[in-house]
Amino acid sequence: MSRLVVGPFNRVEGDLEVRLDISEGQVQRAEVVSPLYRGFENMLRGKDVRDALVIAPRICGICSVSQSVAAARAVAAAQELTPAPNGQLVTNIVHAAENLADHLTHFYMFFMPDFARETYSGRPWHPEIAARFAAMRGSAAGDMLGPRAEFLHVVGLLAGKWPHTLTLQPGGAARVAAAHEIRHLLGILAGFRRFLERHLFGGPLEEFAALSDAGSLLEWAASRPRTDLSLFLRASRDTGLNEVGRGNDRYLSFGAYPVDGKFTFPDGVRNGTRPRPLDCARIAEDASHAWLDDDAPPRHPLDGRTRPDAEMRDGYSWCKAPRLDGAPAEVGALARQVVAAQPLALDLVREGGNAEARILARMIEIARILPEMGRWLQTIRPPDPFIFHGQTPERASGAGLTEAARGALGHWLRVEGGRIANYQIIAPTTWNFSPRDGSGTPGPLEQALVGLPATPGEDAPVMVQHVVRSFDPCMVCTVH
Repeated sequence: MSRLVVGPFNRVEGDLEVRLDISEGQVQRAEVVSPLYRGFENMLRGKDVRDALVIAPRICGICSVSQSVAAARAVAAAQELTPAPNGQLVTNIVHAAENLADHLTHFYMFFMPDFARETYSGRPWHPEIAARFAAMRGSAAGDMLGPRAEFLHVVGLLAGKWPHTLTLQPGGAARVAAAHEIRHLLGILAGFRRFLERHLFGGPLEEFAALSDAGSLLEWAASRPRTDLSLFLRASRDTGLNEVGRGNDRYLSFGAYPVDGKFTFPDGVRNGTRPRPLDCARIAEDASHAWLDDDAPPRHPLDGRTRPDAEMRDGYSWCKAPRLDGAPAEVGALARQVVAAQPLALDLVREGGNAEARILARMIEIARILPEMGRWLQTIRPPDPFIFHGQTPERASGAGLTEAARGALGHWLRVEGGRIANYQIIAPTTWNFSPRDGSGTPGPLEQALVGLPATPGEDAPVMVQHVVRSFDPCMVCTVH
């Protein structure tokens, strides 16, 4: 048995190591290490409750809107405040813009460049993918970055700036959208759609979103051989990404984009074909293998504790191990679509989750949500309020649950004496990149890496990198 340490992983930020125990050319065991401690949870203790709206979004500049939404919902729950309908629509639009831009960036800038490596130089698709996606040289980035920047004007126009807006509030949105601005925003969405339908999908978004199984997906791709999604599928099927990276096949979603009290993508849990309701009271964080001073049994986040201890004997990560009913769960675009029972997503994981399915789930979301954004814009009624106001009681608690691009994000808040007594955060990467728990059960990525090929002499096995990137690491969100 030999040990290989892979990392840091670049392109988002590099605070990730993966320790691999290798025997007979395969990964036998993996430990996912988050080596940077940040301490946002402890920064917030003792602060005015409203400070959470300013400080928590600065956890990350990539999913800043998601952090704002979670913080605002936690405060709203403590205030027993329901957002104004117009404000909820604005929040959905701004949040969706960030998430879709994130999906696009992940595909073009973080995932596809790995197929341009010299490792694949003998594959028939390699010259075309290298010309399109090679880092710093490929044509795809230039085609994508302009439309992405224009699309993110949606956030600027409705939320003032990105990242770290203060527009999203517990009672809705502080920015009013006028009728002429709505028309302008619809024009931005139309321009973004043109880019997607020309370069990424090669056809109408609605047609792609209606695909129901892998067979129809491959037929779609074969009829559009020069599109970026078709290039991905050629490389993915040739390298077997649809057969590697299986986690625990247990998917969790907190629900995304509420409208009139109903989520566009529902909350819930799904094991294979068995869906069931989500009971957040059953969530607990296990610190058995984290560098934290907490020898108590796993705690619900409202009672959570974050006390750093770099000498913790059994620790190998600053990340806690969140569990639902004592078991790990995968979160992300694939989890959202599986919980939503989207037919293509269900078919892609029929034999188990895999790296290819995680990428395709992001494409499904782009195709499903961009048209919804247009409908939300057209539902806004400018004469009606965009925000309601509330007061935080001296003693209260609340949970702010949402879906970032990378998956389920939760903020849990407890108020005593009118100030923050405890604030705990479970980010998507905390779920997916968690260490082992007290029973020795690995987290989703640790499980997904077992069995991957690792040739002697490889410093960074390419299949390991594909699987890690399929989960889209952003480690600054993982540890607090």
